[in-house]
Amino acid sequence: MLYARGVFINRCYDELNLSDPALILAIHEEYLQSGAEVLETNTFGANRFRLARHGLASRTAEINAAGVRIAREAVEHLKDKQAGEAWIAGSIGPLGVHLEPLGKTSLQEAREAFAEQIAALAEAGADLLMIETMPALNEAREALLAAKETAPELPVFVMVTVDDDGNCLDGASPVQAAELLTELGADAIGCNCSTGTATVLTAIEAMRTATHLPIVAMPNAGMPRAVEGRNIYLCSPEFMASFARKAIKAGAQFVGGCCGTTPNHIRAMKSAIRAIDAQTRASSGVEVKEKASATLNAEITPVPLAQRSRIGALVAEGTFVTLVEIVPPRGISCIKEIEGARLLASRGVHAINVPDSPRASARMSAQSLCIQIQQHTGIETVLHYTCRDRNVLSIQSDLLGASSIGLRNILCLTGDPPKLGNYPDATAVFDVDAIGLVNIVRRLNHGLDIGGNSIGESTGFTMGVAANPGVPDIEQELRRFAWKVEAGAEYAITQPVFDLRLLESFLKRIEEFRIPVIAGIWPLTSLRNAEFMRNDLRVSMPEAVMLRMAQAASPEAARAEGVNIAREMLNEAQPMVQGVQVSAPFGRYALAADVISSVLPEAAGQPAD
Repeated sequence: MLYARGVFINRCYDELNLSDPALILAIHEEYLQSGAEVLETNTFGANRFRLARHGLASRTAEINAAGVRIAREAVEHLKDKQAGEAWIAGSIGPLGVHLEPLGKTSLQEAREAFAEQIAALAEAGADLLMIETMPALNEAREALLAAKETAPELPVFVMVTVDDDGNCLDGASPVQAAELLTELGADAIGCNCSTGTATVLTAIEAMRTATHLPIVAMPNAGMPRAVEGRNIYLCSPEFMASFARKAIKAGAQFVGGCCGTTPNHIRAMKSAIRAIDAQTRASSGVEVKEKASATLNAEITPVPLAQRSRIGALVAEGTFVTLVEIVPPRGISCIKEIEGARLLASRGVHAINVPDSPRASARMSAQSLCIQIQQHTGIETVLHYTCRDRNVLSIQSDLLGASSIGLRNILCLTGDPPKLGNYPDATAVFDVDAIGLVNIVRRLNHGLDIGGNSIGESTGFTMGVAANPGVPDIEQELRRFAWKVEAGAEYAITQPVFDLRLLESFLKRIEEFRIPVIAGIWPLTSLRNAEFMRNDLRVSMPEAVMLRMAQAASPEAARAEGVNIAREMLNEAQPMVQGVQVSAPFGRYALAADVISSVLPEAAGQPAD
């Protein structure tokens, strides 16, 4: 309704309560005139996290109070003109951030944000609270608990949103949602938004079997379609009226509409409801069938780290780990990479590390190269897995597939943003970051998806994470590293190290949450390569290293000097760390083998190819 009146989508719609209250009031009155009996405030996104994107976090209470005040004015007009009655529901939407364990916002922070909004709505005089469009049960729980603690006198309605399969976006079923929200003390529960009327109807039918509470059903007016650059909801008022009848028959006591629902839709729904003895149905209640089994499946205890993979065994027993990084090819042939892995296996390297489209470049999938290397050479691989290109559903699917084909080592990474790559206009996903990814992998290792549903058995991954001792904001890096460890990381691989003082300092500062650390080593190939590392990748590069590379008289001498520097780094770092990862710049696998040879007893006496 706001968009149709010319308010662009880059505006903060909640802020219109302050800057254009007359517009909000006019829309409220249209809905009341169409027969609406519960009016939601224009505060769906009026929490500190969403408002912060517009620089309005400090005005959270003011915006919410204005939302209630405008809605109250509309209701008073209704009383004066038509002697009608309506109630004001303080609208509380999701925070718009990922909560732990998938994000860095803690459950306590989420509850505090909800409480701040709820306090303002309650103080301004809302009649009830409408917690809506909750994508995950942990967020719904924190919102409901915040409501119970902050405004215990107000009725609280809680609605989740579901996907095409009828489940919450965290994988939980409507029955699980109903049981949890009933147990926590909601006054009414239900489903809103979602992918249209059919999925909402299916969800509330399932909820009805698991709760004695009143049910709320508020679907979108169908799915939007792009028409000449605008998203248009094509579901007719008559169709929504049909839904209202079906929803009441399925046991709903509160019926309405979410996205795309105009006053015309409400008017048609109201007319349909008049023909039904809804009040009798609501007062008599609907018999709750025997509860479906909706308890979260018991966790599976994963096998010990030493039994999950060769890398896991080496880490567990304290053996110095040796890895070499092989970057996937840009085409479909990986013969060179497989031969490189074969060479490295013959030299005694423990495993091959395979990056996931490094620098956001389009390459063969890391998962494909990993399995081909394992099949053709027998050497174990470590799959780099990033959050850049995948939503949480795809992440789980990929990881289940990786486990099923025999990949046992996952390095959990956030991923380089697309603007760094050769397709800068490509879009990124980043549903979660590396911390959230570790939590997902840990859950899969315990036999559960992110919704707590059983996947049958453990995926059995050994979980690694990245660390960067040379990053400028080292305090943030340390905080994130601690969170990764808390989430379940079992070892870490650092970015390439050229300044051992930074590595030593980093290791000292993570002593309280130390896990085995594998140092990254990069054999420089030229002065230009060193300059790229320092200027483009922001790797800390001492001037002494730059000088040594500058003094090399030929390309061959530069590569030899790069190997010497890398060997020195390795030898000095070895007593401090639990392993080493050596990169193979520009596919020079023999160069990597040459660097790592001093810690490979199997390679003794073998010259580099």
